[in-house]
Amino acid sequence: MIISAIAFYVFAAVTIISGLMVVTARNPVHSVLWLILAFFNSAGLFVLMGAEFLAMVLVVVYVGAVAVLFLFVVMMLDVNFQNLRQGATNYAMIGGIVGVILLLELIFLLGSAAVLPEGAAGAHPIPKFDVMSNTHAIGHVLYTDYFYLFQVAGMVLLVAMVGAIVLTLRQREGVRKQKIANQLDRRPEDTLEIVKVRPGQGA
Repeated sequence: MIISAIAFYVFAAVTIISGLMVVTARNPVHSVLWLILAFFNSAGLFVLMGAEFLAMVLVVVYVGAVAVLFLFVVMMLDVNFQNLRQGATNYAMIGGIVGVILLLELIFLLGSAAVLPEGAAGAHPIPKFDVMSNTHAIGHVLYTDYFYLFQVAGMVLLVAMVGAIVLTLRQREGVRKQKIANQLDRRPEDTLEIVKVRPGQGA
């Protein structure tokens, strides 16, 4: 228990410091690196709470895809971050108000969860670890009770992906594109030439 408590405080402290550095760092590349560190420590907190599936998803999806995408975008695009900071200061008051509202909602949520009796927080409480693992429990609930909602969410993501492809697909002049039909229809004798080279002579 002492080791778990020490690990919790270490992970939580590093996560909070990393989150502050993400916002306050002047270099956007450093901000993304601090964000990756925050994700890793958040995954450690999930492991301590027994949610190993969420920890794995956080590392694989957010660190392996989203954070790396942010890093490549920040490093490859020539963005004037001074203008972005000036625009952000204009909306600082609105951001502060939204932050206070979110903080009050979290306080209200935690307070209501503490008042509710045991077992009344959800219709499907988490089973004990000796009966079913965390990943097994998530899969069981997701593919039984929420199967249709899961399929609807997949269709929504599919429509969003197709819509993004359609919106970005444009015909441009002078751009060479791959034509798979022409590549499959070509014959070897039209593209290859066999040259017999004699010894001592060049091709």
